[in-house]
Amino acid sequence: MKASRNKTIDFSVKEGELYIKKCLKVDSKVKNINSILNKTIFGDLYKTLPLLPSKSIDLIIADPPYNLNKNFHGNQFNKISSDKYIEYTKSWIKLLKPLLKDTGTIYVCCDWKCSSAIETVLNEYFYIQNRITWQREKGRGALSNWKNGMEDIWFATNSKNYCFNINSVKIRRKVIAPYKIEGKPKD
Repeated sequence: MKASRNKTIDFSVKEGELYIKKCLKVDSKVKNINSILNKTIFGDLYKTLPLLPSKSIDLIIADPPYNLNKNFHGNQFNKISSDKYIEYTKSWIKLLKPLLKDTGTIYVCCDWKCSSAIETVLNEYFYIQNRITWQREKGRGALSNWKNGMEDIWFATNSKNYCFNINSVKIRRKVIAPYKIEGKPKD
């Protein structure tokens, strides 16, 4: 049972099956980029990525399994050593890298335990621009430790020449400046 403020999107298995049927399955080399544009590709990334055209992707958002023991709807991921997690990360990054345009961007989500491994690999293959820290409203439950209420999202680019649309992500808010000079906000 979800908490009332939990905004996770849920749908039934039947709805999920309908969605997957709409997804594109790539089983041969893609020759025409237009055949896959604006489509969701469903498949094993190790088999699918080599079939996609090189330098054809502007943006990659990756949310790989964190280095935890977790069952993803029947697909078990078992925690491994940090060195092995780095090798695992390299195995899929090596497949993504050639697909990203020279001006392309990659965002990779992770938790605090695997953040250093993700940074290590991204630093080897890309130009790291920033580490974004996402603070959730509440953390995961913990009985003998602090609750983990944050995740990292690494922002990296394929080159120093990349696209960043600041106006598309900017949010205007009224800021109440804590410091005042003669009753007026300092900054």
